[in-house]
Amino acid sequence: MAKSKLFEEVKAYAQGIIDGTIIANEDRILAAKRFFRDLENPKYEMRTRDADFVIKIIEATFTHVKGPKKGEPFLLEPWQKFICYNLAGFYYKGTNERRFKEAFIFLPRKNSKTFFASALAWAMSLLERKYYSVLYIIASKLDRALEAFDNIRENVEYMGEAKNFKILNNNAEHSISRTFYDADGEKVGAMKMQALAADAKRADGLNANFIILDELHAYKNANEYYVYKQAMKAYINKLLIGITTAGIDMNTFCYQRLKYCQEVMRGTKEDEEYFIFICMADNPDDYTNPVEHEKANPNYRVTIRPNDILNEALQAQNDPTGRNEFLNKSLNIYTNALSTYFDVFEAQESDGKYNWSLEELAKLPIKWYGGADLSKMYDLTGGALHGRYKDVDICISHGFIPITTAHLKAEEDQIPFFWWEEQGWLTLCNSDTIEYEDVLRWFSQMRDMGFQIKWIGYDRRYSREFVLKAKKAGFKMRDQSQRYVEKTEAFREIEKKLKKKSFYYVHNKAFEYCLQNVKAIEDSDEFVRFEKVKPAYRIDLFDADVIACKQMLIDQEKAQKQGSWFK
Repeated sequence: MAKSKLFEEVKAYAQGIIDGTIIANEDRILAAKRFFRDLENPKYEMRTRDADFVIKIIEATFTHVKGPKKGEPFLLEPWQKFICYNLAGFYYKGTNERRFKEAFIFLPRKNSKTFFASALAWAMSLLERKYYSVLYIIASKLDRALEAFDNIRENVEYMGEAKNFKILNNNAEHSISRTFYDADGEKVGAMKMQALAADAKRADGLNANFIILDELHAYKNANEYYVYKQAMKAYINKLLIGITTAGIDMNTFCYQRLKYCQEVMRGTKEDEEYFIFICMADNPDDYTNPVEHEKANPNYRVTIRPNDILNEALQAQNDPTGRNEFLNKSLNIYTNALSTYFDVFEAQESDGKYNWSLEELAKLPIKWYGGADLSKMYDLTGGALHGRYKDVDICISHGFIPITTAHLKAEEDQIPFFWWEEQGWLTLCNSDTIEYEDVLRWFSQMRDMGFQIKWIGYDRRYSREFVLKAKKAGFKMRDQSQRYVEKTEAFREIEKKLKKKSFYYVHNKAFEYCLQNVKAIEDSDEFVRFEKVKPAYRIDLFDADVIACKQMLIDQEKAQKQGSWFK
């Protein structure tokens, strides 16, 4: 590995993050540690030549196209050089195959995200020109993709190189291409860059080695991501970059991708070909703290002025209506713009306090109460057990759905049914309809594990077959009215326990998904009518736990009445 001043600069940046001289969030610290770990990994080797080329070609040929620095060279910040070094420098040892095939770059607004993506597209295309590089810049709307495209086009024109490139910029196509020849006139390479609006239906014909997906949070479903990933299968050295700010809907592919990437960085999942660079506040509750501002924004003191962002934070503090916008855009925190009732971060904090396994819970002296939210024959059904141990309410929930419906709804509604099934939170019924035998089998398995189930509450709709089979299996059953005035008490109990951080749902992400989809309306008597926040979303596992919790409260009331008779 040749010596490189840029390489030393990148290592100094990564070391500064680790030792704290550079303020950074937890995910950036993990990225720096991963970088040094990879440098020592015998599977990989760092080739500084390619990484240096990317950085130098950007700084030598790319200039700012607007603002006070218009016409000045675009000099990369250390964090941008760090990204370039990772993407262009790491190779599988002894091969010409680059290590990283995908990248997730998560940045708040005003951190030169789109301009950096433009420069990176330009440099990587030039780097791979001898392999006839094809690069697409894709955004949910064409005007977003054109912003990056125009950055490149204007720089080509500013350099006086427009005559050497074929530039198409009309209603039919927005592309920049060039064929390269040697001194003898022989073709030695080519490059093409094109801006497109995201359209999964038209993406099947694409073939590229580089694709940049801008504003990933705006993509409607996972298919819009994976169809572009498939467009790169023919190449060995390929790179799919998703670059985005936080969105306002957690039931999206981008939020799930963020969580997946965080698991990779923490070692709970393995994905060695995925480069991850996540910038966000570690503690969004402390949103007026300049330290959190700097953690979230790698361009702090460059394009992010400390006084400006502090003033925004103070305005958000004084005006709660603008707080979510500040957290979302300036601290890169996912906020839910939908009118959901529960705070999912509050729920995660409560759940994270406890770590009992199912085996441990089965051995504890807890009375358990069942709840079954039985759906129509072809939709999601929820089952739950609810118990209390030393003032901590515990919910064990499980979902059931026909496998045919799961295939359809996983794509249409962006619900990760198959991941839930892998994690043990869902049963895929091997038919076109719900098999109530599967629901009963789950309750029976829990009983066989040692859970002392006093009785199971059920919604009488669609439940006749299930109730008959459950009684035959030895379960005591109780019809639970679905009138909202009846369910309010249990709803409030769950709400209270979540607020007190005394609610444990066994880290079940399927339950968490349902919880964050609950919309509640209070009437004049403070009774709660709850429903789905959107028709395509699901709350069945939460509803099943409300039924189960109601059974616990009914039994507690009975015990209190019986106790009062003997006083």
